[in-house]
Amino acid sequence: MSRFPEARLRRLRQSAPVRELVRETSLEARQLVLPMFVREGLTEPAAIGSMPGVVQHTIDSLKAAAADAAALGLGGVMLFGVPARRDATGSGADDPKGILNVATEALAAEVGDALVVQTDLCLDEFTDHGHCGVLSERSDSKGGVLSASGTVVDNDATLERYTAMALAQARAGSQLLGLSGMMDGQVAAVRQALDEEGFTDVLLLAYSAKYASAFYGPFREAVDSQLQGDRRTYQMDPGNRREGVREALFDQDEGADIVMVKPAMGFLDVLREVRDAVDVPVWAYQVSGEYAMIEAAAANGWIDRRAAILESLTSIRRAGADVVLTYWAAEAAHWLRTR
Repeated sequence: MSRFPEARLRRLRQSAPVRELVRETSLEARQLVLPMFVREGLTEPAAIGSMPGVVQHTIDSLKAAAADAAALGLGGVMLFGVPARRDATGSGADDPKGILNVATEALAAEVGDALVVQTDLCLDEFTDHGHCGVLSERSDSKGGVLSASGTVVDNDATLERYTAMALAQARAGSQLLGLSGMMDGQVAAVRQALDEEGFTDVLLLAYSAKYASAFYGPFREAVDSQLQGDRRTYQMDPGNRREGVREALFDQDEGADIVMVKPAMGFLDVLREVRDAVDVPVWAYQVSGEYAMIEAAAANGWIDRRAAILESLTSIRRAGADVVLTYWAAEAAHWLRTR
């Protein structure tokens, strides 16, 4: 191996054009997906206090923001619905007139030919208890798992709700369903239901390694979460790395087109190992707490906001993510276009 002074590694860093030429990890608008919130009953967009710059949309403002995203060359938008009414089984989730399905239909018509319209497939926004599944007092003989409050999140009963939700979203025009509930068997159940109804081209994104993280706090404000207790009996323990890889392999075998690691920045090691283990695309979600921390530090003048945002996104790509869900997607795409 050659050594200094014959080898001078700084040659590869000597100017901006050289650094650009030899950069190992790219960041492009097409690799970014914008999560968006649409709330039933709003007459104008509503700011989310813990996520500066992010809003709950009306249908009209949602369409306008999605059109901007398409013009910027983003890869897609991921929709989350915030209903006016909730109940124990999340009945609004598969109601064709429910806010998420109405918004999906509107966006599919508006931008469906320009980017991938994606929808969150989970019950937590629609239930009055805030859990991602159906609660039951039964034992766990049918896949139920005790929550911190002593109730049971019934895995298999929840799968029935997920399949109904999947069909509703597919009928509304969603091109990709984000299975974020962390129920065992959810990918296989949804894939079978879609195929039986002729929706063989609808993509499935499995939130495979979704951790029970402290960094979801601002998101819960964004969706007006009604969560009682916590989700540690179905979301993953942050201390587990191998389990994340195992979850991703299970989902790939069940028919997931894409697998996800969430959150991103605290789990870059898991992201790298999942990327090395599976053959399907791997995505990562830069979650609300990650967004809020950088925004807060920048607002206090402690960091360079633009540089920190782009560095954070690059780090997620470098760790192995083919695509990043980020609330900065539109802004970052604009910077990438103009740099």
